[in-house]
Amino acid sequence: MPATPLPASGDFPAGTPKTCDASGMIEIHRVFRRGFGEAPELVNRVREGDSEHAAAVATQLATLSLGLHAHHEGEDARLWGALEERAPSCTPHVERMKQQHAELLVHLAAMDRALPAWRASAKESDAAPVLAALVGVNAAIAVHLPDEETNIVPVMEYTITKPEVDWFSEHGRKSIPKGQTWQQLGEILASQPDGGDEWLHKHMPAPARLLWRWVGKPKYAKHRAALERA
Repeated sequence: MPATPLPASGDFPAGTPKTCDASGMIEIHRVFRRGFGEAPELVNRVREGDSEHAAAVATQLATLSLGLHAHHEGEDARLWGALEERAPSCTPHVERMKQQHAELLVHLAAMDRALPAWRASAKESDAAPVLAALVGVNAAIAVHLPDEETNIVPVMEYTITKPEVDWFSEHGRKSIPKGQTWQQLGEILASQPDGGDEWLHKHMPAPARLLWRWVGKPKYAKHRAALERA
């Protein structure tokens, strides 16, 4: 059941204005859905012994993992306590989110452990534990992300401030490894329903959009070619 935002003093009065735009949470969730969703196919496309291709895919998965770890660490550090304090009725949902984070962490950690061996060997035997971990990651994501979008994001928009939301965004950006900014921007855009045009206009000024078009987009195309080659 969706949580009703309740401060310690009781119900918010009718017409209470929103305190933030939490749509960025859903935008980044799309990246994880798409990235981990396509991951088994990308792993399976790597031919036995093609360590160059395996390295490209392993880097993609490792970067996704870093991003999801950071996303959840930020929520664990700054979101759950704030919601429990400012919207007490959300506490049961927060407790469920914590449990889901713990379950997802088990599968994500298994993938993290399995990636180095497969990166180095590109052997099917080393790919097997990566694929097994991805099954768990995707199953956990399929439960957690919709639950969070239904029962947490709406409450955030009446309890979390814009500076706090900005902190979450910056925390996530810091997880992107050096040299992968354009590639990861491309993944964000590709994950959006319209291909990213609305996201670009919402989050990037005109000069940065031009830079994406002339510099970033070709780099992203090269990145995808390295991932998807047969």
